[in-house]
Amino acid sequence: MTRQPAIRWGIIGPGTIAKTFAANLRQSDQGTLVAIASQHPGKAGLADAFPGARILDGYDAMLADREVEAIYIATPHPFHAEWAIKAAEAGKHVLCEKPMAVSAAEAEAMIVAARKAGTFLGEAFMYRHHPQTAKLIALIGAGTIGEVMLIKASFGFTMANPDPKHRLLSPDTAGGAILDIGCYPVSMARLIAGVAAGAPFLNPTKVAGGGRIGATGVDEWASAILKFANGIVAEVSGSIAVAQDNTVGVFGTTGWLEVLSPWFCSGRQGGSADIVVHRGDGGAETITVKEPKWLYTFEIAAVARAIRAGRGTFDRPGMDWADTLGNMAVLDAWRAEIGLEYDLERAPRRTAKIDGRRLASAARPMPRRRLPGIAKEVAVIALGAADIRTYTQAMILFDAYYERGGNVIDSAWMYGQGRCDRLVGEWMTARGVRQEMVVIGKGAHSPLTYPDVIGRQLTESLERLQTDSIDIYFMHRDNPEVPVGEFVDAMAAEVEAGRIGVYGGSNWSRERMDAAFAYAGKQGKQPPGALSNNFSLAEMVNPVWRGVAAASDDAWKAWLRARRIPVFAWSSQARGFFTDRAGPDKRDDPVMANAFYSDKNFARRERAIELARRLGKSPLHVALAYCIHQDFAVIPLIGPLALAELEDSLLALAIDLSAEDVRWLEEG
Repeated sequence: MTRQPAIRWGIIGPGTIAKTFAANLRQSDQGTLVAIASQHPGKAGLADAFPGARILDGYDAMLADREVEAIYIATPHPFHAEWAIKAAEAGKHVLCEKPMAVSAAEAEAMIVAARKAGTFLGEAFMYRHHPQTAKLIALIGAGTIGEVMLIKASFGFTMANPDPKHRLLSPDTAGGAILDIGCYPVSMARLIAGVAAGAPFLNPTKVAGGGRIGATGVDEWASAILKFANGIVAEVSGSIAVAQDNTVGVFGTTGWLEVLSPWFCSGRQGGSADIVVHRGDGGAETITVKEPKWLYTFEIAAVARAIRAGRGTFDRPGMDWADTLGNMAVLDAWRAEIGLEYDLERAPRRTAKIDGRRLASAARPMPRRRLPGIAKEVAVIALGAADIRTYTQAMILFDAYYERGGNVIDSAWMYGQGRCDRLVGEWMTARGVRQEMVVIGKGAHSPLTYPDVIGRQLTESLERLQTDSIDIYFMHRDNPEVPVGEFVDAMAAEVEAGRIGVYGGSNWSRERMDAAFAYAGKQGKQPPGALSNNFSLAEMVNPVWRGVAAASDDAWKAWLRARRIPVFAWSSQARGFFTDRAGPDKRDDPVMANAFYSDKNFARRERAIELARRLGKSPLHVALAYCIHQDFAVIPLIGPLALAELEDSLLALAIDLSAEDVRWLEEG
């Protein structure tokens, strides 16, 4: 058998873990270290710590180095995303020290970059590749302790002579127990819960946690309870200021397993470690795993196998991309539970994009259209921000949307109790793009559907958005018990005051919209200029939420053609009706099933599938293109929560539907 050449490695960040990795490369026949990049290449001792490696001046030099095939990123957490993305763009494979990033949103952006580049990206949980972990999986899978009920996993230590500037204690390096140490117990608990369910891993349905934030502003110790859908409960804890037993216990119906060295397994430089099987009858059996190989060499070999096989991610039980994202989501939730957000995650510190570059104008501008009453041309797809939770997530999505030529962001006074408005405002201010954007705002949501709340809520939204006016403002719900003229008076007054541009109704009926037009005409006031109802290829059968309305049927279409006002369409992709999650026998999302399941819609879905197959796109793309290509103005609102979802949705822009295509999708 021909021996494969070793992978040629470079290392970014010459710290302690980098030295450990380099030493393991010397013990491996699967990799060899050729270069190390440092921001201080003249620092004493580098050559001795990394014998035989060329010392490069700065991280960019590593990306340009033709000899380097794979890069091990050993920098502090906040620098992982930037350099992993840049490395992928340079065609380099990446092994990134855990945690993959500071947040799940950052990790997802890194994965998107690797997927685009066709390069490998892996998260460096070394214990996952060790034979001891494989043995633990086998014992659980064989039913050695019956049905798994409870998992306990801990990892903690006390720092000797702690320096407040040490990376573990510094908020500027995203230090603390949860990210640096707690990631291990979380990853182990999710692995074991998955094995018990016959899956590679399982994500918890609930995370509840506590912890202590110390004087330097990072969590010094923290614990969490993870609850899984199969009934398993896990207790996880991590600490950098409290010594713990550093073990894993797996408790089942007929006994329990005790892993005495779960993280370093048989030792950093080889040796043996024990898994103790405690029987229900009180007896115990010790299973010793002997392994002479150094700990990190298994990880190095796993990277080599993946690269040679052309895979972008680890094979299992290594952390593949989905596993990494699930782990990061738990860490996000755990940090939120104890109120830990680093300053570096907030807008004032996020002056650059996630890849470290400045925001750029669109290289491939999104099509735009001119709408009556709106001074700026409007992108044909609007970005909904209702469910975005953090500034990092918002920044990644808004930046990507803007650089594709998007300029319409949808918010509302009640979204996230004001969080959505604030995130949009912080991003526009940080990027200096307010004058380029078309901002949609909304007020008067149930139960506060009264004209006298509009002004107060608008004032709050303007403050949160950090702007003097909102381009398009909708009354979020209607209240038929209030005369329509009172709503028109309130909205027209805000137009006259210059605080809004165009106004309209969201989830309003045709009758009430017509009444508003009639009243405005009679009183000489500005009439409504937009609508925001549901509009989709799948017509809404029953309301998605109480008090909402659709505008997709033939009567509505005729009205929209006659009135010539745009509809900003929410649930334009019908909550996933055009994905594999929907079907006559599938009711994974009961809200979607109740709202969109009908014979008519399933026939349209089949036609969308057929057309998508011919175009080399997905039915979701076709459904979005259907909205864009109406003979009246429809601006679909999309609400992606991840970069991959946004980029996938924007593939609909490549579809050009004729009037005949639109009619065929509707009628066959």
